[in-house]
Amino acid sequence: MTDTPLRETEHSGTGPGDITPDGCSVELYTRLPANGEPEIIAAAVPPGATLLELGAGAGRMTRRLLELGFQVTAVDESAPMLAHIRGARTVRSTIEGLALGERFAAVTLTSFLVNTADRALRTELLRTCARHVAPGGSVIVQCEGEWHATLEPGSAWERNGMRVRLAVREPAGDAAEEGAKRVTMEYAFEDAAWSQTFLSRHLTEGQLREALEEAGLVLDAWLTDDHTWLRAVPAAPGDPA
Repeated sequence: MTDTPLRETEHSGTGPGDITPDGCSVELYTRLPANGEPEIIAAAVPPGATLLELGAGAGRMTRRLLELGFQVTAVDESAPMLAHIRGARTVRSTIEGLALGERFAAVTLTSFLVNTADRALRTELLRTCARHVAPGGSVIVQCEGEWHATLEPGSAWERNGMRVRLAVREPAGDAAEEGAKRVTMEYAFEDAAWSQTFLSRHLTEGQLREALEEAGLVLDAWLTDDHTWLRAVPAAPGDPA
């Protein structure tokens, strides 16, 4: 494990417009609609709940969460990303450095952030979730499923007028924990194209449970049949966490 955060040394992006420290294109994210994620969240938490959205980006999911009646606080480290969010309270911060002194009925950690190849960062992301979720509340996590781990370089698909292509997926070597992969994704519209390179680590259910427990959380339920969405809750006194 390196002392410098992996996202600063191994993450990058290309294409027009602002690129965030983890390689995301602001313009690309302004073009992307939600893809059913808010409905998964809504089915797992109480209606109208206070919701802390970690890594909100340009509001791709925020807009729909607001429409569904949630009271959203959207967090992102990128000011250009947050500038596109309307109707929600916004907070500029890294996730791992967030300390609002508040608790929410629901906290979301989406976009496969839990699959960072930096184990220490993964723990800090989940600890942020744990310290901001209210007693009796829940943490909703999106994680890579088995099908993500089996995708081959060159795989491509269409979504909302955009062509997505997995350009590179290879072992990351000594740059991260064992099992980490260096991934490059390409995103192309008719008028513009972007790429993002990052390190990720596929986690088994056992590894996910261990990561949650290390942060003071326990797996409560899988929300989708493909095990890409889960609900975690604060560990009760006496739980292994």
